[in-house]
Amino acid sequence: MQRFQCYIDGEFADGEARFESIDPATGAVWAEMPEAREADVDRAVEAAHRALYAGPWAKLTATQRGKLLYRLADLVAENAQRLAELETQDTGKIIRETSAQIAYVAEYYRYYAGIADKIEGSYLPIDKPDMDVWLRREPIGVVAMVVPWNSQLFLSAVKIGPALAAGCTMVVKASEDGPAPLLEFARLVHQAGFPAGVVNIITGFGPSCGAALSRHHKVDHIAFTGGPETARHVVRNSAENLASTSLELGGKSPFIVFADADLESAANAQVAGIFAATGQSCVAGSRLIVEKSVKDRFLDILKAKAEAIRIGSPLDMATEVGPLATRRQRDHIEVLVGHSLAAGARLVTGGSAAEGAGYYYRPTILDCDGSASPSLEEEFFGPVLSVLSFETEAEALALANNTRYGLAAGLFTRDLTRAHRLMKGIRAGIVWVNTYRAVSPIAPFGGFGLSGHGREGGMAAALDYTRTKTVWLRTSDDPIPDPFVMR
Repeated sequence: MQRFQCYIDGEFADGEARFESIDPATGAVWAEMPEAREADVDRAVEAAHRALYAGPWAKLTATQRGKLLYRLADLVAENAQRLAELETQDTGKIIRETSAQIAYVAEYYRYYAGIADKIEGSYLPIDKPDMDVWLRREPIGVVAMVVPWNSQLFLSAVKIGPALAAGCTMVVKASEDGPAPLLEFARLVHQAGFPAGVVNIITGFGPSCGAALSRHHKVDHIAFTGGPETARHVVRNSAENLASTSLELGGKSPFIVFADADLESAANAQVAGIFAATGQSCVAGSRLIVEKSVKDRFLDILKAKAEAIRIGSPLDMATEVGPLATRRQRDHIEVLVGHSLAAGARLVTGGSAAEGAGYYYRPTILDCDGSASPSLEEEFFGPVLSVLSFETEAEALALANNTRYGLAAGLFTRDLTRAHRLMKGIRAGIVWVNTYRAVSPIAPFGGFGLSGHGREGGMAAALDYTRTKTVWLRTSDDPIPDPFVMR
């Protein structure tokens, strides 16, 4: 059985306790994880605070920080296969995806390595002739990063990369559901040569670890990815330290298909949007909104593709859908599908757990036309697609926006003017036109409404990990005049 440790203040150490990690493909224990509790959290935050203000990290130039990030990127690329295997074993995400995704994660670190010495201040043309005034951008401080189990090396890179480029230090809390890849990633941070305390990586449970981290008095910013309910706890905890927050949450993303679209291409994109990663993606295109005149034909194409998907061991490169990450997640999906069918949804395909060991669930399509199915509102975080139809463009837009979320949307049409109209009208932070689930370190990522606030990716993310300092320099040698008059 493999045994993992936390990484605190440049050293690998056990937490106050330990817990077992389950292989979701078999349901068997495969590793032992460190459980960080309040004392461990305090030690990690204190280490980050020291590194920010008193350690060698504070004395590095921005270019030197960038070189460390380049080294980290190279190590991620070199170790991508090992990290992919760990993520697959600990979360059930198929090796076919983790291998490609983690290799690409290196590009995020390279992008932010290049940005490190491009974060500029500015000179203000102030309205006082004897003053020079300029703005400096400085690190926002100690950052608490709370990362979920799905795509964790990607979802941590979009936080760690820009924060390090900006000069911050951090404590990263990996999810207790599948923390192995991030705990292993800590070894690459150590090997890259980051000073002790700059990056600390721990795992543990919400009440004893996450809460202690998000309310710690030396945490300046909280970067959280997860569900809205946990985010509410994070925001409440931030009232204790008045830390700023960025929240990347879930979604019920609309996937709109017009009759003039390339239906075969749209169907492949829909499969990628809801069945890839076993539907365990915050941008999952979980609400198909298809023009009524092609609905039956499109569903026939989708049904055939869904039923042809190869379900199997996530470590097999031929597998297309692996297990869900936890039994809890599969139970949630089974209950919600049952409620949706009871509310009038029609089962097109799937709708049941796959046979055998592990937490597998069949790719599922629910036709929700004419029903008040809860599947249209609640996030499954699994391979379940809910389908509605429309007759007019206005109806399609209304259905797309009929959600409390606003993370992503897909739009499939050959009509360019229609695409521009709808792109402006859809309330979502990301709109993919005739494609889906594409990402890049250059492009910001984030949503509206219950999908959170703040953006990850692009230059804007690095700036979000800074705060401005206004510097006033008096250029006159004359004595300061009347001290009772504000200058």
